[in-house]
Amino acid sequence: MPSFDDMTEKVEFDLDILLKEDYTVIANGNLIKKEPLPESKGHLWQFDMKNPMSSYLVGFAIGGYNKKVIESASGIPIELYYEPTDFTKVEPTYRYTQHIFDFLETEIGVPYPWQNYKQVPVQDFLYAGMENTTCTIFSNQYVIDSTAFVDKNYVNVNAHELAHHWFGDLVTETSSEHHWLHEGFATFYAYLAEKDIFGDDHYYWHLLETANALQRFSGDDGGEALRNSGAGSLTFYEKGAWALVMLQERVGAKAFKKGLQNYLNKYAFKNVTIPNLMEELEAVSNTDLEDFEQLWLQESDFPYDQVVSFLQDKNPSIKTFFELKNKIAEQPDKTEEILKRQWRKFKSSPLKENLVLDYGIKLSPGFLGSILQSGDVKTRQAVILSQNKIPTELKIEAESLLKDESYTTIEAALYRLWTDFPQNRSKYLNETDEIIGFPNKNIRLLWLTLALVTPEYNKDLKAVYFDELSGYTGSVHHFETRLIAFQYLKSIGGFTDTVLKNLVESCSHHVWHFRKSSREILSDFLQSEGNTARIKGLYPLLSQEEKQYLEKTLGE
Repeated sequence: MPSFDDMTEKVEFDLDILLKEDYTVIANGNLIKKEPLPESKGHLWQFDMKNPMSSYLVGFAIGGYNKKVIESASGIPIELYYEPTDFTKVEPTYRYTQHIFDFLETEIGVPYPWQNYKQVPVQDFLYAGMENTTCTIFSNQYVIDSTAFVDKNYVNVNAHELAHHWFGDLVTETSSEHHWLHEGFATFYAYLAEKDIFGDDHYYWHLLETANALQRFSGDDGGEALRNSGAGSLTFYEKGAWALVMLQERVGAKAFKKGLQNYLNKYAFKNVTIPNLMEELEAVSNTDLEDFEQLWLQESDFPYDQVVSFLQDKNPSIKTFFELKNKIAEQPDKTEEILKRQWRKFKSSPLKENLVLDYGIKLSPGFLGSILQSGDVKTRQAVILSQNKIPTELKIEAESLLKDESYTTIEAALYRLWTDFPQNRSKYLNETDEIIGFPNKNIRLLWLTLALVTPEYNKDLKAVYFDELSGYTGSVHHFETRLIAFQYLKSIGGFTDTVLKNLVESCSHHVWHFRKSSREILSDFLQSEGNTARIKGLYPLLSQEEKQYLEKTLGE
């Protein structure tokens, strides 16, 4: 769309969209008119924005959508879009949406600055979500059922994109050097929303998880400063959120909130820099924050020891976790004894989950069995994920996980049981035949692969299973589904000409990480003798762009 591709250009965008097809149109602002075109060949859709925004925040979606409309406590209309076939998934997908909206308005302390809010899931989206002003577009991989909610839900992305409507949409950075003002804040407030919904334990353990990721990234001088305009997502999002956690701790919650209110109100619908923010916080808190800026915004290293001390002070279960790790490090041969001594006293689910993930391989079948019987869904999941091989004594308890309340657990249990107890493979496949899994069809794709390589299982249906598995490589499916299917077919030598054509097509896909993975798979395939000739044989079936890519790849 022709526009000023400059975040400092603020324009009030009003969109007119002429659409001859009978689809729904969703865009920024209020829909003020929908009138039929001549001869009833579609409609003119007119959308009105009431305040200026940067052009990168213009967005619209067109498709066969239905919608559910709810309202915030402050009276803002919230439109939740979905495809008609996904009507049973509306509640788990958009669960807590009104709660998140009301929480952020209260927590930030500045009213939502736009006239309405819409959320639209789309296929093969580049990102998890995008905060187009009043019209968030997000990946349809978050359109989920209640079982998927346990492991992969939209809550964090939901809160993140909504928080951007203050931090990014209302006040917008002048340049990428100040990108922390967008992603750090959106990530921070999404974590606070999750804390309000799921509790303190969830919040602090998630912060520990991100701290561990940042510590690994910072190792060997690999860290990045938040003022580095070329920094990656882990820095801007997670290190950025951590900087705000520690900044709030430094100036106090009351001054932090007041400073941000002043910042948002002063620079509403304008552009900002990091100094603009720091000036407001210093003024309210009467604090010199130069040393904070040096440590958190200028340094590339992540202050891991400082944040771990902070977490241990804030959360008793994290403190217990590190105390146990130290004890086990001193007496590794007594790991189970140390854990058993206190296990019944543990109330924190993340504590038990992380202890099992770290030490499950060292625990006896008896102890693991008792954990499976008494643990919650995440602790049970940790047991199966921690095992390289299921002990025979744990077989019955592990088999019960095929009916667990988590698709991640079921997938892991199916693969582990199928591998470790080959005499029962048909039984395990029969028990999981109807399970699809996440939107990317993780369990179904694994099931089809295992069914194909189990010689005795449904011999007369092998061709049907193969056709279904190879069909998932087609462009009609989401790129996550396609990638999993390519990987499984590669592992079983299932690259037919149709699959190869789909693989070549995916090497030009608009989602860069799927394109990259597809090219790596194709490159591996071409290493084997005779496969170059097979690829050349596909030329008559390929587009000009696909032919050009292959010629470059093959050095022709």
